[in-house]
Amino acid sequence: MRILLHIIIFVILTIITQIGGILYLVSILLINRNAKKRRIKRIGIFVGLYLIATFLIVPNVAPIFGREKIKETQFLKAHSIFYKLANRNYVRPELNKTLTQVATEFENQNSGIKMVYLDANFPFIDKFPLLPHLSHNDGKKIDVSLIYKNSNGQLTNKKPSISGYGVYENPKPNEYDQSAVCKKSGHWQYDFPQYLTLGTINKDIDFSESGTRNLANLILKQNSIGKMFIEPHLKTRLNFTNEKVRFHGCQAVRHDDHIHFQLK
Repeated sequence: MRILLHIIIFVILTIITQIGGILYLVSILLINRNAKKRRIKRIGIFVGLYLIATFLIVPNVAPIFGREKIKETQFLKAHSIFYKLANRNYVRPELNKTLTQVATEFENQNSGIKMVYLDANFPFIDKFPLLPHLSHNDGKKIDVSLIYKNSNGQLTNKKPSISGYGVYENPKPNEYDQSAVCKKSGHWQYDFPQYLTLGTINKDIDFSESGTRNLANLILKQNSIGKMFIEPHLKTRLNFTNEKVRFHGCQAVRHDDHIHFQLK
């Protein structure tokens, strides 16, 4: 049972952080199984090793794999520290430059409003899956939050869920409901992120069509960007005609809680 528990913890840490599983095994090997308070010592060593690796070692090794940590600015921020602690904030240098440029232009046009990113990619190894995503495995992809407004109609940096995912801008009665179509065809996972919110917050805010359209158009005009995924009803509502805006397919999950875009 002890071995099975270690295997489960190893798998979970690897899925969530890429490097956590290996560091967990190291922390086990460093403390003798007969040592006093071995569990506390192992936890302490694991946390120490993990923080050192995440903030000091990984950022310096990742460039060998063609990736670098997202360079945050006053205009570009992670939705939560989780994305940085879990090493999900790595991209290729070209995408890093694009993010900085888009965030700066967006703030210039909307004073004080930030571009907020969610999952990007792990630091190492192409095709290593960043679950639950299907394609965030090569440093070329990133998700960013939609833009919202407060009760006065002014743009805000607040978001409706703790994780940044799972609170949808649902189709209106006269709009095409891709989610219903996908689930009817057997793709049960299509709206699964609704269970990954970690809690809903800021219930006084609403989706901003103008703010989200502004941000998306700034992304689309970048020559480095090859594709953008957003739910079909939002593509129609926001009047996106750029050929870069695509449907991601029923095998993926809904994209009316975030925008996904990627390098060519």
